[in-house]
Amino acid sequence: MIPPYSKPFKTIDRYIFMELFKVFLISVGSLTMVLYLDKFLFMAEMIVNRGITFLEMCRIMLYSAPAFLTLTIPMSVLVASLVAFNEFSAHNEWVAMKACNLSFLQAMRPVLLFSAIVYFIANMIMFYALPWGDLSYRKLLYDIIKNRAYVNLKSNVFNHDFKNLVILVEERKSHSKLVNVFIADATQSDSPKIITANEGNILPNPKSLKIQLELKNGTIHELSQEHRNYQTIKFEVYNLALSLPNTKRLEEEALVDNRGLSLGQLRDQILELKTKGLPTSGLKVEFSKKFSIPFTCLLFGLLGASLGVHSSRAGKSGSFAMCVFVIILYYVGLILTQNMGIIGVLEPYSSVWIPNIILLGITLYIAYKMQKELPFKLTEWTADRMATIYEFFKKIFTALVPQEPRPALQSRKYGRGQKILSKPSIKLRRKK
Repeated sequence: MIPPYSKPFKTIDRYIFMELFKVFLISVGSLTMVLYLDKFLFMAEMIVNRGITFLEMCRIMLYSAPAFLTLTIPMSVLVASLVAFNEFSAHNEWVAMKACNLSFLQAMRPVLLFSAIVYFIANMIMFYALPWGDLSYRKLLYDIIKNRAYVNLKSNVFNHDFKNLVILVEERKSHSKLVNVFIADATQSDSPKIITANEGNILPNPKSLKIQLELKNGTIHELSQEHRNYQTIKFEVYNLALSLPNTKRLEEEALVDNRGLSLGQLRDQILELKTKGLPTSGLKVEFSKKFSIPFTCLLFGLLGASLGVHSSRAGKSGSFAMCVFVIILYYVGLILTQNMGIIGVLEPYSSVWIPNIILLGITLYIAYKMQKELPFKLTEWTADRMATIYEFFKKIFTALVPQEPRPALQSRKYGRGQKILSKPSIKLRRKK
């Protein structure tokens, strides 16, 4: 006789998979929008001060998405698994599954499939989408800075937009070529300079994300600090860095970060620093994180299912508190071991895998308890405590935030002051 659960993928598997998928989509969207709040403020500033278009705003959101998804996707796997199995247990669906001779490991088949699919997606985002988004994002911000410099320089107008510089251009032949340039440089207040040049060129540098003004055939008039000596210096080529106004946030956003480098770029930089005798622990940690963070999708899927079943008595508040507790505990451990790997206390490649190894041991232990149906009081106690703490802070928030009083329900009347009665009440009165 064929066992009742021998089919490759049954209806119950599809049901569990779809429940996980629905909660996962909601969680990814919600958590990503929370991380976008800072970007929304940044984009509002860009619209007001830089006049960026709607298309550029959409591009900023698109290029920022991979960096956010690398964080929110593993979290969402945990949330989806924990919330889905919490609902199964709260509505006695888990009891019905066990009544159909469905063991815990058999119920984990759709969870493992779902976690594996998300793990593959997280790897694609980490290896390909993140470097592409980071590079495109920095190029877009650089173009905004460069265009700001082009727009502000107008012929025969004193320009005060650049920090510590006053620029006057007699003629502008093209987007970047200037004729008869006059510059008052007050970068060093003790020894101000006057720079004149027959020709100037605006030179963008995409690698350093800076803009330089190249002056040709000019003279520098400089006054000494004591204001007693005056000297002139003639030059053929003189490069002057332009510090744009109110672009500190832009330049910080456009800085190169190791997190946005691809595997090949990280490998090349590690080899280059090794040949120069420079420390490479930071790059090695970042290289290892490319593999360790997506791996948490597999662990969070199994762990969330186990915790969801055990925290059913605490309700939705208990499952939410448990998610927050696990996420905070994992990422605190990840940041701690990562920093220890960077400073050399731990081996760089293995440092970021320590939280995963600990999490793997906890997940296997809980899964064993669930399969054997052994009591696991620690999980229930932790879930109850998390729910109690959550309800405590909820009461404090409710007491601090004034609630609008709801209007009392008034009874409707008809005829000679009689109240409207329901049909059962009317029948009861007629019988009497």
